[in-house]
Amino acid sequence: MAICTQSCSLFCFVSIQTVLIFSLSAPGTNGFLFPQHYTMQYWAGRIEQEIDRVVRLVSGVQQIKGIYNEKRNQFEIKKNSPKELVEKVALDIEKLLAKKRKALERLARAAEVFQRANAWKDNIKENEIEYYDAKADSEYADEFDGEEGAQMKSTSQQLQLTFVDDPNFKNQVNYSSTAVQIPTDIYKGSAVILNELNWTAALEEVFIQNRNEDPSLLWQVFGSATGVTRYYPATPWKPPNKIDLYDVRRRPWYIQGASSPKDMVIIVDVSGSVSGLTLRLMKTSVKQMLDTLSDDDYVNVGKFSETAEQVSCFDHLVQANVHNKKMFKRDVENMMAKGTTDYKTGLEFAFNQLLNKSSAPRANCNKIIMMFTDGGEDRVQDVFEKYNWPNKTVRVFTFSVGQHNYDVTPLQWMACANKGYYYEIPSMGAIRINTQEYLDVLGRPMVLAGKKAKKVQWTNVYQDNLGLGLVVTGTMPVFNLTMEGNMQNQLLLGVMGVDIPLNEIKKLTPQYNLGANGYMYAVDPNGYVLLHPNLRPKIINFGELVTLDLLDAELEDENKQQIRRDMIDGKPGEKRIRTLIKSIDERYIDESVRTYTWAPVNGTDYSLGLVLPPYSFHYIRANLSDQILQVQLQNNFNKDFESLLPSSFESEGHVFIAPREYCKDLQLSDNNTEFLDNFIALMEKVTPDSKQCDNFLLHNLILDTGIIRQLVDRVWKNWDLSTYGLLAVFAATDGGITRVFPHKAAEDWDENPEPFNTSYYRRSLDNPGYIFRAPYRDQNSDPLDPVNDTIGILVSTAVDININGKVLKPAVVGVKLDLESWVEKFKILASNQTDNRQGSRKCGPGGACEMDCEVNSDDLLCVLIDDGGFLVMSNQKSHWTQVGMFFSEVDSSLMNTLFNKSFYKRKESYDYQSVCTPTPNSNTGAARRGVFVPTIADFLNLAWWTSATAWSLFQQLLYGLAYNSWLSIDDVTADDMDSREVSCITKQTQFYYGNRTVAYNQMIDCVNCSRLFSAQRLSNTNLLFVVADKMMCSSCETVKLSQSETGSEGPHLCEQLDSPRYRRGPPTCFDYSVLENSADCGRGFSFKPSLGVLMSLQVLLLCLTAGPQLLPTPFCL
Repeated sequence: MAICTQSCSLFCFVSIQTVLIFSLSAPGTNGFLFPQHYTMQYWAGRIEQEIDRVVRLVSGVQQIKGIYNEKRNQFEIKKNSPKELVEKVALDIEKLLAKKRKALERLARAAEVFQRANAWKDNIKENEIEYYDAKADSEYADEFDGEEGAQMKSTSQQLQLTFVDDPNFKNQVNYSSTAVQIPTDIYKGSAVILNELNWTAALEEVFIQNRNEDPSLLWQVFGSATGVTRYYPATPWKPPNKIDLYDVRRRPWYIQGASSPKDMVIIVDVSGSVSGLTLRLMKTSVKQMLDTLSDDDYVNVGKFSETAEQVSCFDHLVQANVHNKKMFKRDVENMMAKGTTDYKTGLEFAFNQLLNKSSAPRANCNKIIMMFTDGGEDRVQDVFEKYNWPNKTVRVFTFSVGQHNYDVTPLQWMACANKGYYYEIPSMGAIRINTQEYLDVLGRPMVLAGKKAKKVQWTNVYQDNLGLGLVVTGTMPVFNLTMEGNMQNQLLLGVMGVDIPLNEIKKLTPQYNLGANGYMYAVDPNGYVLLHPNLRPKIINFGELVTLDLLDAELEDENKQQIRRDMIDGKPGEKRIRTLIKSIDERYIDESVRTYTWAPVNGTDYSLGLVLPPYSFHYIRANLSDQILQVQLQNNFNKDFESLLPSSFESEGHVFIAPREYCKDLQLSDNNTEFLDNFIALMEKVTPDSKQCDNFLLHNLILDTGIIRQLVDRVWKNWDLSTYGLLAVFAATDGGITRVFPHKAAEDWDENPEPFNTSYYRRSLDNPGYIFRAPYRDQNSDPLDPVNDTIGILVSTAVDININGKVLKPAVVGVKLDLESWVEKFKILASNQTDNRQGSRKCGPGGACEMDCEVNSDDLLCVLIDDGGFLVMSNQKSHWTQVGMFFSEVDSSLMNTLFNKSFYKRKESYDYQSVCTPTPNSNTGAARRGVFVPTIADFLNLAWWTSATAWSLFQQLLYGLAYNSWLSIDDVTADDMDSREVSCITKQTQFYYGNRTVAYNQMIDCVNCSRLFSAQRLSNTNLLFVVADKMMCSSCETVKLSQSETGSEGPHLCEQLDSPRYRRGPPTCFDYSVLENSADCGRGFSFKPSLGVLMSLQVLLLCLTAGPQLLPTPFCL
């Protein structure tokens, strides 16, 4: 019913109650009235009662409680004591890491001894060194599988190795040897590399000794400052990309172990002389430099010519985390060259960034300026005198970029006068090596500090290159202990590392006794999680750390902010809070109570936490040794085990078993029937308390099997489901059993066989009553055919039992409604009719009658919407294909009103672990790469022949020929070679009930008409019952609410500068030593050709650029 313009003015000045009264006395032209408030309440009550009657009757939710009581002698109630659990697991983790620390310390000591005892050989030959080159077999290994691959052999460097499969390493390994990986851009035959290979060979014995003492040790690695990686056990190398650019010195664990934290300001000369390839070199260099920074470092990037400014919106140093570095890299790409060079403005900008008294957090350790320029004449000594002398607390590193004929002496002087280093980057090939060697300089104070700096550090989470997955690494620096005359050597030899897979740490934490919604987590000093159920990156960028903040892994609030801060500071604590929780399918928000308990892991910077809901403070532990013995009596399976056999599915319903590691010998399978067969076969062999099995998991599974079988026999088999409009009835338990009845209903069962990983199970535990969930659909879903497709609505509820005052929720039961049947039932219940279609219409004194959801479906819209805003049921047949969609897609104005009237709240958050299709680089407005073509006047000018322009042109030519890109539109890098999906940030939006209002009546007021609606919460469910005029006002245009996940760049980073998240840096800093010798401060390798060579090359350039039209062919021959 629409109320048109003529009467609109009346409604604008009266209350909603007056509107409803007026509507009674002034019915529309069709003679029907909009349902009154008490009518809505009556209909809602009928719907509530029918839902409760059917689900309670058919699911057996009451009977299963009795079955648990009957089997009371088969299990005991155990208590989860949060504080004790956290302390125990923290101690176990401490012991695990202590064993790895012992191995690290032994390796570091041995390496220093071996290197000191090894005599340097100037004339060492490559054939004198015997080692296994891991890269020699990397491609060869990929061609083999199975047994042939297991026996593959290498002849590299005279060594032949045989490899065997090891599931712990997820790789083929050789336990008798180490493997060596040398970066592609390093010459293996150089004296430095050969001497490195010579002395590090002795580490092999120490690696083996460590493994003999601790068989759980996995990769043991020494990363050398020369770029050599020696690791144990040996395995063929697996390049992370098609082009192998792996260099251990750029790996997160090496960077963290090689120096103390850094405050770095990068300044880039963008004057007019910097153009073309030189500017490209600078941009690439800055991006490579950013990759040498970790989350313990702080950075800002500026550009200068006559003036200086930051390239991004950051006005001070910011943490060098993944997101900030990506923003810097993006903005660096947009730099343009113009103006003249003024070193003073650039350096003053950098010093002000480093030395100001800002309250913003920073590393407060090594202070560094990195200056990239093509050259200049000014030494700007007055700047250094003002800001840095005499203490020289800021190190200055200078980089001469590109081919030019400028005097580099001023750049060398700046670096040497400020305890830095001078580097040259003439070409692309020089970038990687020269943007990482500064770590050797920063390592000097650490080396000179000796034992004080010999600390084991534990890294953030990152992706292991050799197949272990997510790992943390313990690192320890290795120092050069040789003497140079009377002075201590100040060089870092490298970093020793030992990997620990996250799965190994997870095994120390309890899982299934915490229930579906209980979990343990751990954070590092940056607030990043290394353990958390929501730490599950879909795609891992090999070059980046996996940095998920606790406040991004969960929905942030003030309580969690304080908990996170206490954990970072190493304080123990416990707090019970009410918080928002995102469902596992990321479509719903629940407000629930959780108890957080946390404590530090001694000997590390990590802190461990436990989260428990109120119903998980106790759990069931079964003891069924006798029943397992019964299984082993030949041909005497009891009924409980028979119900697991596929042959019993037809009568007992289909069974899904959670894929848990019940026994080590249990062969896992993605096929549930096959997995069940394997499980039954194993039960015939294992002893009741076999050490090969997890008795807790095994016994609880068997207990739950018997409980659910009795539920089937006592309840489910007694009902004709179709009579109640049901497609299926089901039950799932903490023990890992899911049974769906009847058997044929399992064909459409697409829930995870692990109950703990399903949304319906976890939400049912957190919410009272019945939880409805329609099959999720969006605009991209395939259209449903209401005639041929059976649409099922899942309804679930938790089984809560009280044993001696201890409340538990060990199971969830439910039904699947047949949508078509229940829509008919819904229309009858929301009408003035009874089930037998008898009853009178409610009519007013004037003869006008109230509309209802059945008779007046052409005029009245009646829907059930769940707590996430998704359509569950409608009296409109046209809506059946939209069931499961966000309601705004069905009726945007009505959903918008429900949101505005606070029936729903909106929660927006960011998913930092999403997957996106990479966006191709736009070539809009692009032309062929600019190539300078000299004129005849240039050729006749002698000065031109020795100019930077000529040499830049020659370099472009060689670079273009080498990369086959002389005339290409854009540069090609290794990262661009793969067009697969990439990790990205997406924005998620969920809606949830915003207030406790049970009912609401309102008018949607439009420009030329209005629309009445009424909303009523259905008690004991997650449903909202909404009745509204069906006619839509064409002028009621509102902003359409969206629940879809969308691509995003995340929150604006610069807006977060005023309230950065709390973190704690490393406790020690090694940035100064009175013993440091800074005399070694740079070298140059500029290509200085003879005049003859220069003339020959210019003739070649002339031929290539001028062409035969200008010069005769003999001239070029």
